[in-house]
Amino acid sequence: MNPFNRITFSRSLIALSLFAITQCTSTSAPEPAWGKKNAELISKYNLNVREISDLPKTTVASNLDPAMVKSLNNVDSTELYPGVNAKLFWGTGTMVGVLQLAPNATIPEEVLTADRFVFVLEGSINQLIKGAPVAMTSRKREEPDGIHGATPKTDFVYLEKGTKNGLTAGPDGAKLLEVYSPLRLDYLKKAGVSNLPKEMPDVATTQTPNVVPGKVYDLYDLQLTELTAVGYSRLVSGKNTQLSFILMEPNSLFPHHIHPEEQMMFVLRGTCNEILLDGEQGMKTNDVVRIPANLVHGAKMSDVGCDALDIFWPARADYLDKEKARMSAYRSIIPEGVKPEIVVDGKKTKPELNFSEGPKWMNGKVYFSNMYFDQNWGANPAKSSTVELDPNGSYRNITAGKMQTNGLYPYKNGNLIVCDMMGHRVVEMTTKGDVVRVLADKYDGKSIDGPNDVITDAKGGFYFTDPQFTMEAKKFQPGRAVYYVSPAGKITRVVQPNEFAMPNGIVLSPDGKTLYINNCYDDESWYPVKSEKDNFIWAYDVNADGTIANGRKFSKLFLTPNVLDRKGKSSSADGMAIDKLGNLYVCTYYGVQIFNNKGQFVGMINLPSFPVSLCFGDPDMKTLYIVSYSKVFKIRTNMEGFVQYL
Repeated sequence: MNPFNRITFSRSLIALSLFAITQCTSTSAPEPAWGKKNAELISKYNLNVREISDLPKTTVASNLDPAMVKSLNNVDSTELYPGVNAKLFWGTGTMVGVLQLAPNATIPEEVLTADRFVFVLEGSINQLIKGAPVAMTSRKREEPDGIHGATPKTDFVYLEKGTKNGLTAGPDGAKLLEVYSPLRLDYLKKAGVSNLPKEMPDVATTQTPNVVPGKVYDLYDLQLTELTAVGYSRLVSGKNTQLSFILMEPNSLFPHHIHPEEQMMFVLRGTCNEILLDGEQGMKTNDVVRIPANLVHGAKMSDVGCDALDIFWPARADYLDKEKARMSAYRSIIPEGVKPEIVVDGKKTKPELNFSEGPKWMNGKVYFSNMYFDQNWGANPAKSSTVELDPNGSYRNITAGKMQTNGLYPYKNGNLIVCDMMGHRVVEMTTKGDVVRVLADKYDGKSIDGPNDVITDAKGGFYFTDPQFTMEAKKFQPGRAVYYVSPAGKITRVVQPNEFAMPNGIVLSPDGKTLYINNCYDDESWYPVKSEKDNFIWAYDVNADGTIANGRKFSKLFLTPNVLDRKGKSSSADGMAIDKLGNLYVCTYYGVQIFNNKGQFVGMINLPSFPVSLCFGDPDMKTLYIVSYSKVFKIRTNMEGFVQYL
């Protein structure tokens, strides 16, 4: 049955709906004026009531009062098994548990009486799946420095009712998030709930899950689906319940709205004021609220934003439709089932790789910089090199111990144009590592500071960014800037000093008419420059003489939770690539963020460590090579990359 066939749209159903809501939540003892106030607000905001007609009835009351925020810290802990303690909360059809497991604690083998999701928030477990133990782990995000940059990992699995379940915690224990639908009677009994029915009814009309039962996923591999202009979510949907891991932008507003599904909102990070009926209640990490079907609500985000888990019962068909649209756009670029593959692990092979940068494909090889940094970003050209990589994974230094190069690009006569960052110059270099000539080393009679990334145009000129990421305390130029060098060698500053806090990656559109520049750091207490560029990629029109005009925001980059918490704007945006259709690929602290030629977000490639830079390669130019510290990854795409070969 189409799920919309069971939803009736009618303003005349308001009174009936409110009666049904009151009946369903009567065991939670709402205040007498609750239904009347809700009806007034529905009329005030011109909202349409929808009803789901065939939901099961239950006599089990929720432990969350409707529209009342509650801290999970104030929920009693329940011992489920020896060494396994849980904070449990439940609504009408879904139960959630935050479990703490002692080292090596076990949940005995059982046959599930409800569909189950389990997410590993901390530590590790061996989870029974199809009769065999499967390792599931989590990993925290590392603040990027010269040698660290791990991205987070949260393994999860969906197990259907009637399958076998059991697990053992790892040697350091584990913290789990479990979601069950319908409610588990044995857990309710352990939580002290009395007068329980013999069995829990389940929904009659189900949705098609968007994850495969019994398959382990990393939550960060799921694409972010746009639910509103200011809210993106990783959606995990079963047959009867749906989890929405939503990221809500700082200072954004979710206006008053209603939906026919019951919702439980569990705050994971940040703060907001949840609009409930005609009032507001503050919510912070570990707070939860139950929102009955068709109750008027909304939210006002704080200046650090808010990440939350929204649990909907039953699953929302409209959200699944939005996710399908997101996946269709993403799969038009990254084929179904394709994930990054490791090409090189430079800590296991020689020569050692440290902080890889600036890859470019030329004549069947990938050329990139192997920069040396210590943990505090202290550079050392004597420990740095420039590398030639074969697609089969074999590689060699073409120059070592002489320069700490950064961005590269194919240049003339099969040579490379190279940013010698610590040498304060841009040079032409052969693929054997010989410097042919210096292309740029001074502006206005003074040395340039640290050329970072470079891109050529069809005329033989080139642009380079200079974020002054060099070791000298006193800089040569008055600020961070972007320059253009004409085919005749004339150098022009095209972005004024400190207009960007840290201009980093740079790329031209295939037609050469638009220049894109990203901003790596901004609004940080530890960084000397603040700008108005924030976490955006900026687009500029290219004039005939190479100068640029009409600067505008092209696309907004996602920020990670730790950056949001400190109110920064640092995306750590670095290297960029572009395909022949104008889709833009941006290496960021979050992952490789992909935008179409209109600046709209398409999707994200997740990697185990912070991706630093990337390029298209292979004979058909459809493989992305992504460098990340000591590793090189590759991933096949449906798109043909664009490179300006002179």
